[in-house]
Amino acid sequence: MLDSLKNRKEKEIRLREEGRIPPGQSLTHEFPVLHYGPTPGFDPHTWDFIAWGEVEKPLTLSWDEFTQLPRVTLMMDIHCVTRWSKPDTLWEGVSVRTLIEKELIKPLPSARFVMQHAEFGFSANLPLEVVLAENFLLATHYNGQPITPDHGYPLRGVIGAIVGRPDLKVPYFWKGAKWLRGLEFLKDDKPGFWEQAGYHNEGDVWREERLR
Repeated sequence: MLDSLKNRKEKEIRLREEGRIPPGQSLTHEFPVLHYGPTPGFDPHTWDFIAWGEVEKPLTLSWDEFTQLPRVTLMMDIHCVTRWSKPDTLWEGVSVRTLIEKELIKPLPSARFVMQHAEFGFSANLPLEVVLAENFLLATHYNGQPITPDHGYPLRGVIGAIVGRPDLKVPYFWKGAKWLRGLEFLKDDKPGFWEQAGYHNEGDVWREERLR
C-alpha cells in the first residue's frame, strides 16, 4: 500500500509539473460515482434523443438511429469540482459537430448556448462554442466498454482537457450531464441544475470557478 501511495504521489507531482492537474485538485486512479438522485433505467425501445430550440427544425433519434451515427474516440483528463482529477480517460461517442456537419441539427444564428437535458429533470448549461469544441462529446463508451449505469448509461455529456490543447476551455466534469436525453439550443444562457444550487456558471477548472 505504501508503494502504491508513493507511486500515486510521484505521478501527481509529475502531472502537476506538466500543467495537467489544475489548482486545488488531487490525482485519483479510481472513478468516483457522484450524482444527485437515483440511477434511471433504460429501455432501448422507448429511449430517444431530441434537439430543439434555436434550430431550423427539431431532431428526434431513436436509440437504434443514434447508435448508427459516425463515432469518434477522445482521450481526456477529467476534473471534478469535488477536487479529484483523472488523467488519460478514453471516451467514445458522437460529436455535436458531427450532427451539424451531417445537417441533422442546423442551429440558427441566434443560438449561443446549449442546455443538456437529462433524466429526472437534471440539466447542465454550456456555451455553444464549448459544445462544438473537440473536448465535448456525447459519450456512450468509456475505456472501450459501454458506460456503466451509475456513470450515465446509455448516454452522457463529457467535457475534459485534451493534452496539448491549451486553447480549449475546460469546465469541471459536472458540466457534462449523465443520462442525457436532449440538447436545447438557446439565445440566452440559463442556469442548469447545479448552477441553480450555487455552483459557478462557467466552472473553469484552471480558475477554480467552483461556486458563485
